[in-house]
Amino acid sequence: MKKIIMTLLFSGFVTSSYCQYQHKKSSGPDAGSFETEELPKVITKNTGKDFLAYIPDKNPDNKVIGLQKKFFDYHLEKGHERAKPYLVTMKMKNGSLAATYNEEGKLTTVIENYENVKLPNIVVYTILKKFPKWEIINDTFLYTQEDGNVMKNQYSIKIKKDHEVRKLTVHANGELLEEID
Repeated sequence: MKKIIMTLLFSGFVTSSYCQYQHKKSSGPDAGSFETEELPKVITKNTGKDFLAYIPDKNPDNKVIGLQKKFFDYHLEKGHERAKPYLVTMKMKNGSLAATYNEEGKLTTVIENYENVKLPNIVVYTILKKFPKWEIINDTFLYTQEDGNVMKNQYSIKIKKDHEVRKLTVHANGELLEEID
């Protein structure tokens, strides 16, 4: 009986120690301080031999991800082929998503426009590196897709230092595209 109790106590300590080790290992500084959820690439329609996909952006803002999920749900559950082209729009407080379909029900364009969203780390890093001590005061995110190809994936950003304001256009990968004084 003593051996059974000692064995149970020993296995309890080992299990507890292992769990604490795994928690420390996964919650270190490299574990990432941001939680992001990546949406899958979804094929929305199969029209004969042509497949067309909606390719969502990897934006870290939960409001943007939420609207994109609603768009996925619309396609998968409620989408119907029509006899003529049609437009689907979805709106939220600071943004919208609009998609057009052709006569066969094939997705042709998607335009997403959002204001004051959480910026990707690489975009913030690019701005702060090039413009130290400047403050981001406003941003707009524009994402467009045509026939399954991403056409625009960029942020229009206003920055301010003292009384000076500048407008920037930054690609989602952090590349500075345009600077307007």
